[in-house]
Amino acid sequence: MPWWDLGLLSRLKIFSGASQPNRMQEVQLGSHTVRSHGVTVARTHMHDWLILMLLVLIEIISLYVIHPFYRYVGKDMMTDLRYPLKSNTVPVWAVPMYAVLLPVLIFLVVYFRRRDVYDLHHAVLVLLFSGLITAVITDAIKNAVGRPRPDFFWRCFPDGKDVYDQLGDVICHGDKSIIKEGHKSFPSGHTSCSFAGLGFLSLYLSEKIKVSDRRGHIAKLCIVFFPYFSHHLLASLELMITGTIGKMCLLEVS
Repeated sequence: MPWWDLGLLSRLKIFSGASQPNRMQEVQLGSHTVRSHGVTVARTHMHDWLILMLLVLIEIISLYVIHPFYRYVGKDMMTDLRYPLKSNTVPVWAVPMYAVLLPVLIFLVVYFRRRDVYDLHHAVLVLLFSGLITAVITDAIKNAVGRPRPDFFWRCFPDGKDVYDQLGDVICHGDKSIIKEGHKSFPSGHTSCSFAGLGFLSLYLSEKIKVSDRRGHIAKLCIVFFPYFSHHLLASLELMITGTIGKMCLLEVS
């Protein structure tokens, strides 16, 4: 056998040997369940979960301990802050339902099909990190900016009688907790947290259903973009309803 044939044979052996771990990985796929490898995965990523708990603590402090910046609010500014004081169009409790619980349910469906606890653990961990980091940054900006909400007048003066100091700044006599939340208008917590959860869900689905396999399946793109556009639909719906109510109230006042 010529020397070049021996070289070709050796290269073929190297490539075949390099492909064996991939074949072994495919064979092992489905054998990594919560029962067999759950404790191992949790111990390996213990530090990640500790950092996650630290983010939860920071978020609690940002929500309940730190007060937002109370910026100057004059009488001439109240024209745009007389929206009616009503409950949120999308309730606060609904955000974790569709931004966290819904993606987790989809992760569980994928897990029961593939039996890969590593995929389940990493997906849940990234989802929680995405939501908490977004929430911490959002609340930090809210506290720093202190922008009044559109219904700030009724939060500050629930009886409709406005009072100002010598400099023209408001002297609120409403409930302190309601006034505190009235200084957290920007940025929107609903929108940012929804984007964090549903945006990651879109990326997760794009990888699982192989949206970039170049086979031209438009249905895959629709599935991937559905969570992303759902986020925009919720944000647009909230703005549309709030703006409509505000305009109707301003028309009645004028």
